[in-house]
Amino acid sequence: MATKHEQILQYIDELPVGEKISVRQIAKALAVSEGTAYRAIKDAENKGYVSTIERVGTIRIERKKKENIEKLTFAEVVNIVDGQVLGGRAGLHKTLNKFVIGAMKLEAMMRYTDAGNLLIVGNRTQAHELALKAGAAVLITGGFDTEDHVKKLADELQLPVISSSYDTFTVATMINRAIYDQLIKKEIVLVEDILTPLQEAIVLKTTDSIADWLKYNRETNHSRFPVVDHNLKVQGVVTSKDIMGHDPETAIEKVMTKNPMTVGGKTSVASSSHMMVWEGIELLPVVDESNKLEGIVSRQDVLKALQMIQRQPQVGETLDDIVTNQLVLTRGKTKGEDVYGCEVTPQMTNHLGTISYGVFTTIVSEAANRVLRSYKKGDLVVENMTIYFIKPVQIDSTLEIYPKVLEVGRKFGKVDVEVFNEGVLVGKAMMMCQLIDRH
Repeated sequence: MATKHEQILQYIDELPVGEKISVRQIAKALAVSEGTAYRAIKDAENKGYVSTIERVGTIRIERKKKENIEKLTFAEVVNIVDGQVLGGRAGLHKTLNKFVIGAMKLEAMMRYTDAGNLLIVGNRTQAHELALKAGAAVLITGGFDTEDHVKKLADELQLPVISSSYDTFTVATMINRAIYDQLIKKEIVLVEDILTPLQEAIVLKTTDSIADWLKYNRETNHSRFPVVDHNLKVQGVVTSKDIMGHDPETAIEKVMTKNPMTVGGKTSVASSSHMMVWEGIELLPVVDESNKLEGIVSRQDVLKALQMIQRQPQVGETLDDIVTNQLVLTRGKTKGEDVYGCEVTPQMTNHLGTISYGVFTTIVSEAANRVLRSYKKGDLVVENMTIYFIKPVQIDSTLEIYPKVLEVGRKFGKVDVEVFNEGVLVGKAMMMCQLIDRH
């Protein structure tokens, strides 16, 4: 039986996109307290299918797929630019494809303005009207209002007209920054983004028999299933290996693997893939805080997600990206003995103006990663690393990094890294890595 919280989330999820939601309305519709309704609405907001806008209220928005994370809804834009909605509230749930800055003559502006765009423009009523007729939403900068007939048109076409007190440049920067932040976040795909939900997964109960396993195996060609009790709490996992040689009438709980490894929905896909490789697991049950099954994730799901991440536009830069971009191959010797150069920029230093410990760690990890890739394609996970800081490295220094592969197997690699500055040894590292094949 679903909890009240789960029932409310399901109710919100089934509401049409663009629908307005209130605590009182939810509490009344589902006969729950306002406190319970409020907590569920907040949870729906965190999950990304509800947005709360000042002076407008809470609306149901489209839940974004990871493939479309670089798009924003107009509701999100209102929040980013501290905007006020002048008209077209019914279209706040729609996503914008791109924004156009209207700092040109009217005809030129309209040539660039298409349906699904957001025109960012100042106090130019005619531009507001033409943009709406072209199927674009409008963001008016400088805190200006617009004519009543434009607001009426926006309501009819369900295209938002938003006013922000910021200037055009600031607004464009803020929207760009929001997309950029999301692109960094999208790199971290979570298990909840790719799982097969409980409703669609085949699950065995502890009271089921091996005959039930055989039936599901014939129907689906799958051989691994999670096992739950009457409260849907995970008790085990059963595979073809477990049932071998047992009578079909034997209860599943007698042959299943108890206390299986599980993950939460907020676990990253990368972390799950490492878990699966290290433990040789093909299927992971996904559970909530109380060990209740929410869905399952298979090795195929994880591989598909890792391939999707690779196809995403790599726009968002993290500090690690900035550091690794500084690392350039200066000379390649024989296989596995390349030499890298790296300039120490201001972002890479601590308050004393010398290279920070974290940055040094990133440099040696990346050098080891690159040298191991010449042996084997795929990712690596550092299992353990010993670092020796021998001398401080000043800002604007150029480092020479010598990674040397000591040993490499099918599943692991051992690398020694030496770092020099003007011919003087400044640091050393020894790393053991697990190798993860993406193919």
